[in-house]
Amino acid sequence: MELALFKRLEVFTRLSAEDKAALAAIATKTRVIAARRDLVSEGDKPTHVHLVIRGWAARSKMLPDGRRSLVSFFIPGDFCDLNIYILRAMDHSISAITPLKVAQLEPDQLLEVMSKRPRVIQALLWHELVGAAVQREWTHNLGARPAYERIAHLFVELFLRMRSVDLTYGDSCDFPLTQYDLAEATGLTPVHVNRTLQSLRADGLVELERRRLVIPDLQRLIDVAMFNANYLHLEQEGAHLDAND
Repeated sequence: MELALFKRLEVFTRLSAEDKAALAAIATKTRVIAARRDLVSEGDKPTHVHLVIRGWAARSKMLPDGRRSLVSFFIPGDFCDLNIYILRAMDHSISAITPLKVAQLEPDQLLEVMSKRPRVIQALLWHELVGAAVQREWTHNLGARPAYERIAHLFVELFLRMRSVDLTYGDSCDFPLTQYDLAEATGLTPVHVNRTLQSLRADGLVELERRRLVIPDLQRLIDVAMFNANYLHLEQEGAHLDAND
């Protein structure tokens, strides 16, 4: 847990050893969820703050007729719902894409750590700001880009997010999303996704096999997607800070 979480947060703010120890001490209660099961469902009363330790998860919204949209993905090091415990009932669901392990943080304990650790507050605020920026980018992606650019953009985003927590292997990373997942995340039909993936493969931009994404030329895919990474804030704003200040 510590490795992915601290790499994620230290993109924004340098944490001291004491900051890390305080966070680790309240993240000892864990829960394992089977793939394709809900961690928390729409209508449930939220009680914990969830931190992804291992696996992938997604935030989703469902229509009464069963149609679903995936509105965000979570990878190791991500908080799924940092402030959601203040709601009376969930207005969305969070479900496991793969077998999922999460830490369940008690809200009162997290608030206590934040009250004593200003760098933790700063890092968590950055985490939430980036989450909001990603949602804006997804909205823009759906409204402004054709399918080819839309899926290319999503691939670049997920690859860079995985790389920021050291979960890439050269030009590849684990990629458990199905064509149905991609369809629900990009507002396309599975058939359209299939055709678009075939085009991306034929153009030598991506390789997808055995739940692994390979991007032979990342800069070329970035150019095709017209991807600007500023919304991810991966340039380590906190790198210059002294954790002991």
